[in-house]
Amino acid sequence: MHSHSSATIALVLALGLAGCSQSPPPTSAPAAPEMTPAQKQAALASLPAPYNTGDLAKGKAKFALCQSCHTIAPGGPNMTGPNLYGVFGRKAGAAPGYSYSDAMKAAGFTWDAAHLDAWLDDPRGYLKGTKMTFAGLKDPKDRIDLIAFLKVETGYKP
Repeated sequence: MHSHSSATIALVLALGLAGCSQSPPPTSAPAAPEMTPAQKQAALASLPAPYNTGDLAKGKAKFALCQSCHTIAPGGPNMTGPNLYGVFGRKAGAAPGYSYSDAMKAAGFTWDAAHLDAWLDDPRGYLKGTKMTFAGLKDPKDRIDLIAFLKVETGYKP
C-alpha cells in the first residue's frame, strides 16, 4: 500500500509540474475569463441598438487609438488615463487610484453609451478642463463600433 501511495503522489506531482509548464506566467492583475468568439457575438447581440450592430473587429482596431493611455482588463493599471474595465455605470471621475482633472471630478454624470458617444466625438468640447488630449472620433459608426467593443470587453451587463 505504501508504494501505491508513493506512486499516486509521484503521478500527481508529475501532472502538476506538467500543467505548470503550460501555464502563462502570473500577472499582477486578475485574469478575466476569456470569452469565445461565439460568446462575444452573443454579448454584442444583447446590447441595445445601435450598439448591437457594432463591428467588434473594427471597434478593437479603433481601441488601438486608446490603448496607449487606457487598459481594459479587470484590475488593469491606470496609465495616462484610467483603466476602463467596469466603466459603464461608473460615476465620472471615480475610478479608484486615478488622479482626475477637477473638471472630471465635478462632471456629475455616470458613464453610459450616450455620454461616452458624446465624449468620444469631442472630449475637450464635451468637458472643458479635461486633461484628456485625444482629438476625438468624428465618424458616428466608428464610435458605435468602439462603444460596442468596450461594452463587450469591459464587463458591461445589460
